[in-house]
Amino acid sequence: MAPDTTTTNIKAAVRRCAAELGFDLCAFTTADVLESAPHFLRWLAEGNQGEMAYLARSAQRRLDPRSVLPGARTAIAFAVSYADELLPNTALAVPEQGRPASESCESGFTGLVARYARFEDYHAVIGKRLEVLVDFVSKLGGAGTESIGHVDSGPVLERDLARRAGLGFVGKHTNLINRMFGNWFFIAEIITTVEMEPDRPESNRCGTCRRCIDACPTGAIAAPFRLDARRCISYLTIEFRGSIPAELRPLMGDKIFGCDVCLEVCPWNRLAKSGGLMSRHRWSTNGRLDLIEVLRLDESGFRARFGNTPIARAKLAGLKRNACVALGNTGDARALPALEKLIMDSNAVVSEHARWAVERIRQRM
Repeated sequence: MAPDTTTTNIKAAVRRCAAELGFDLCAFTTADVLESAPHFLRWLAEGNQGEMAYLARSAQRRLDPRSVLPGARTAIAFAVSYADELLPNTALAVPEQGRPASESCESGFTGLVARYARFEDYHAVIGKRLEVLVDFVSKLGGAGTESIGHVDSGPVLERDLARRAGLGFVGKHTNLINRMFGNWFFIAEIITTVEMEPDRPESNRCGTCRRCIDACPTGAIAAPFRLDARRCISYLTIEFRGSIPAELRPLMGDKIFGCDVCLEVCPWNRLAKSGGLMSRHRWSTNGRLDLIEVLRLDESGFRARFGNTPIARAKLAGLKRNACVALGNTGDARALPALEKLIMDSNAVVSEHARWAVERIRQRM
């Protein structure tokens, strides 16, 4: 049956508005219960979410967009690329002219920040534009239309909605992959009571490739399409607040906020192109932070430096803990004074990780 012309016109208008606001992709699906429900519930039952208890608390709501917005008929998924417009290998990235001196490293010890966190907080950057789109969609729908938008913040399985809408396919590393942008993009969605013709999902294109599985430093990809967050460096350095398991610390290398390893090895990134929106909000060129400088930060310094970036989520204690692990893996005698001072820190987790780092360095000496 041919799609309704009114629906076609509404979809075209939404796509035009999204493009004008800086969104790179826009796709549509129904607001029906997600087909991935059994897989998600089984994943939770096995404890793969670690200490992210909020996922289990809101599990049923996440599976049904209509529980978030009663009467919802359509979910619109959007993508915003953060593909690196510099060099594929971030370790070789060339600093931009005029970049603040804080990106230089006086101590000689640096920790690596995941690519997505090298921009201002994407929730705010994308969220402002999504609000405009929410109003636009509601006006298109007419009187009585209700719409709600989320940028990685609501009780919605946005990856699964985006997959069903056709923004990409889920790779074996459990991230969404798009043939134009690889896996370097943020996702946002609008759930609305306006009914629109759904787009077609894309079939999986991983084939026999298992590069992401083999490359994961901690073995967090327990099987194709199944991630054990409890071993994932991104989870450990961002969401987890406690003491990082000692056996995993040496495997983390110099990573202090997030991990891109499984993403970087994906062959689809060879075709990835950068978008324009996020490039205007970059705060770090190469994702390298001076580890000794991190150890010396106080709360006001942390807020001033990282308050409008994703790194704020780790909190000061989390970032210091992560820096201790990185120094334990890569530091030498020059790092000992700062670490030994931190052993007396009032935060027990920071203190314990500083002590571990000192012991690791002394063993190498």
